Amino acid sequence: MSATTILDTAPLGALIRYTDNSPKPPARFTKKLAAWERSNGVGRLVKKEPPRPHATWIAPASFTLHEGNFSSDGVILVTIMRTHSADSALTFEMAEVPKPGQVRVLLDFGGCTELLHLAESVTAAELWIAREGYRNARLEIVGSEDGDRAGDAELAA
Repeated sequence: MSATTILDTAPLGALIRYTDNSPKPPARFTKKLAAWERSNGVGRLVKKEPPRPHATWIAPASFTLHEGNFSSDGVILVTIMRTHSADSALTFEMAEVPKPGQVRVLLDFGGCTELLHLAESVTAAELWIAREGYRNARLEIVGSEDGDRAGDAELAA
């Protein structure tokens, strides 16, 4: 499916696989393999952004995938996020969608909603918010009608 279809149909928290449909090169070709990995991968959908007008052009709609973290001793050092525009030539597919009953921890800013965490329950989500210190995060239960909010988190950092 196209990037536009992902923007229109994929829910926040879905695992999205993307590819340029080229074969994976052998491991001995390290530079070719690194280039291939930049165009072929999987990530969790964490943000959708509408088109943004600028003074001389309009940036197309886009979405951001969280591909992973590099950590040491339980401390996240680097977070890998990749943003794809609606006019991307890559092929996308939804590998997995959030299960009903899971809880999205969301943060609204700049006119967009970003997924911070996908928890198994409201209790797990509240514990995650308390540990991470997001004061303006809100909870949304997957599968609830009209995206009802489970409640706003008003926890101090």
